[in-house]
Amino acid sequence: MANCSFEILQSNIKKYRKEKGLTQLQLAIKCSLSVDHISGIERGKFNPSVKTIFAIAEVLNIEPYKFFIK
Repeated sequence: MANCSFEILQSNIKKYRKEKGLTQLQLAIKCSLSVDHISGIERGKFNPSVKTIFAIAEVLNIEPYKFFIK
């Protein structure tokens, strides 16, 4: 079950990033993360911390809970 939640999270981060017209590099810079970390989150290689989820949500100007809605 947890894997399904993380798949939704990863997919939504990518979706909202693209909706805002940001590249992975631009998002990474705005969140003070590496592009490899953003890429890894979107590909399911890394599971982001709560702090990272909130940082990404702030940059994308959305509520963090939206990452978990299918």
